[in-house]
Amino acid sequence: MLARVQAPAQMGLEGQLVEIECDMSNGLPGLVVVGLGNKAVEEARERVRGAIKNSGLMLPPKRITLNLAPADIPKDGTGFDLGMAIAVLIASEQLPEVASSLFIGELALNGSVRATAGVVSAAHLAGRLGIDRLYVPSGQEQGLQRFNSTRVIPVKSLAQLAEHLRGAKPIRTRVKRSSPPLPIKPEVDFADIYGQEEAKRAMLIAASGRHNILLVGPPGVGKTMLAKAAAGIMPPLSAEQQMEVARLHEARGLSRPVNATDRPFRSPHHSTSVTALIGGGRHPTPGEISLSHHGVLFLDELPEFQRPVLEALRQPLEDGRITIGRAAGSATFPARFMLIAAQNPCPCGYRGDPERRCSCPAHQIQRYRKQISGPLLERIDMMVSVKRAKLDQVNRSTTTSQQLQAKVNQVSLLQKQRFKDDSLTNANLAGQGLQQHCRLDSGGQQLISQALAAFHLSTRTHVRILRVARTIADLDQSKTITSQHLAEAIRYRATTE
Repeated sequence: MLARVQAPAQMGLEGQLVEIECDMSNGLPGLVVVGLGNKAVEEARERVRGAIKNSGLMLPPKRITLNLAPADIPKDGTGFDLGMAIAVLIASEQLPEVASSLFIGELALNGSVRATAGVVSAAHLAGRLGIDRLYVPSGQEQGLQRFNSTRVIPVKSLAQLAEHLRGAKPIRTRVKRSSPPLPIKPEVDFADIYGQEEAKRAMLIAASGRHNILLVGPPGVGKTMLAKAAAGIMPPLSAEQQMEVARLHEARGLSRPVNATDRPFRSPHHSTSVTALIGGGRHPTPGEISLSHHGVLFLDELPEFQRPVLEALRQPLEDGRITIGRAAGSATFPARFMLIAAQNPCPCGYRGDPERRCSCPAHQIQRYRKQISGPLLERIDMMVSVKRAKLDQVNRSTTTSQQLQAKVNQVSLLQKQRFKDDSLTNANLAGQGLQQHCRLDSGGQQLISQALAAFHLSTRTHVRILRVARTIADLDQSKTITSQHLAEAIRYRATTE
C-alpha cells in the first residue's frame, strides 16, 4: 500500500509543503529515506524505527522506502520524523488514511514527541493552504490558533497520536480563543534620563514616524539609554506583525513568543560581519536587519563598523526588504526597521565637550567621519547632537515613557487611517502620497528652498525633511504642515555640531 502524509519544510521565511510518500515491498527488510535530505533527515530512519517499536506498534519486516517530495528541494531538520512514522503506519494498515493534515515533530526513541523548529512557519503555511489540522509537539501549540482557522493539536507521543487517528481516544484540545498578549515592559523609562529634553523630543518624533535617527555626542551622555527608551514607546505589534516577527526569529533558530507585542530591539556589536547583519549562509537565513523588522536596529559606535557592513544597509533602508542569493537558492526577507545609530563626534569622543579637551588631530577626525558615506547619511532622517547634562542643574524628568507612548499611539492611529496598513508610516511616504500629505504653503516652499541651497541638500534629503515635518504636524494634531513644523524638521538635518 502506498501512503501519503503532508509535512512542512522551512524555505527562507515561507514554508514549503512536503509530501511524505511511503512504499512497502518484498525484499531485504530495511528503511530508506530519499528526497535530498541532510544528515538529520537521513538519521530519522533510526528514530522512526525505535519510536514505532517502543510505542507498542509494529514495523513490518519489509523493504520500506520513504520519499520526501518534491525531491529537488533540500530538506533539513528533525521536524519530518512524526510525518514519516505516520506514513509508515498508514502504509502498513495500522492507521487509517488522513486528509488535510500537517505533521511536524521530532521523535525520541521511546516514542515521545520532542519540540522542533518550524512550528510557527507550519501554522502560517497551514492557514495559507487551508489545511484543517496541524499536529505539533505538546507545548508548542501556545498562541498558534489565534492566527487562522486551522485546528492545532498538541501531541505528546506517537502512541497517543495513533490512538487519536484511530478514533479510540481523541486528543483533547482547548477551545480556540485568543491568547492574551504579553505586556510590554520598557527596558528604560524616559523619566530615568536626566536632562536631554531636546534629544527626548527628537526620539519622540522618530518613534512616532519610524524615522531613522543618528545621535552624536561624547561618551556617557545617554545615547544608548535614549535608544532603548525609544523602543519602549513604540506602539505594540498587531497580530499579523506578531506572527511575521515570530517567523523571522524562528527562521534564524531563535525563540520568540508568538503573542509577544513588544517591538524587536537588536543591537549588534560593531565587529558584526555583512552576513550577520543582512543575512546569508548556505541556506539563506535572516540577519539582524530582518530580526529587527517592525522594530529597532541600534548601531552603537557607528564609525567603528566596517565600511562594507554599513554600505550593505543602503538598499534595505530604501526598499524595506533584502534578497539573498546563494547557490542553494535565494530568499527574500522583510527588513522594515527603524535605524537608531550613535557615534562620538571624534575618535577620542570629546570634541565640543566643555569639560574635556579633544586630543584628536584634524586629519584623524576627518578620517573618522569619512567612515560613514554620504549616501548612507542621506538615508538617515534626523541627526541630533546630544550634549552633556550637568546633574546639579537638572532634575529627574516628570515625563514618563507611558505618557510619550500615548502620543506615539495617537500618531500611529493617524498613520493607520492614512495608509490603511499597520506596517506603513510617515517614513514610507513617497510619490503621490508625499504630494498629498506633505503640501507646503508659499512660506514653507520658500523656507525649504532656502534650506536646500544653504546646506546643499539632495532631493532624497528634501523628501526626508518633508516626512519628518509630517510627523511633527501629526504630533500637533495638525492637518497641514506649517512653517514651524518644517523649520524643526530642517533643524534635525542642518547640523550635528
